[in-house]
Amino acid sequence: MKTILSQKKSLFVIILLSIIILSGCANNESVKLCLTGHTYGFFGGLWHGFIAPFDFIGMLFNDKITMYAQNNNGGLYALGFLLGSGGWGFFGSKGASRVRSGRVHFQSQRFDKAEVIE
Repeated sequence: MKTILSQKKSLFVIILLSIIILSGCANNESVKLCLTGHTYGFFGGLWHGFIAPFDFIGMLFNDKITMYAQNNNGGLYALGFLLGSGGWGFFGSKGASRVRSGRVHFQSQRFDKAEVIE
């Protein structure tokens, strides 16, 4: 059993190192070209956060699509992007309350006829 776990761990480490090494071969982008034109603020970040899942799918097929605007004003854009993507859970609180209310309470169940299996 221990050999299977150690094989899985070593395979994971090899794959992780391969990904890190191959990511060094990626193309570099000129930052000066990205920082020209319109600067995005809070509402731009909010909009980009809303459409982030669709941007991610498009980014897989087209190199010209990005999820995060490089030419932004910093903190306010990041806050808008975070709120738009639901990063703090403001828009997902209803789903979280359903999960909390659906939990099983083991103290309420009776285990009189339970068997211990070793």
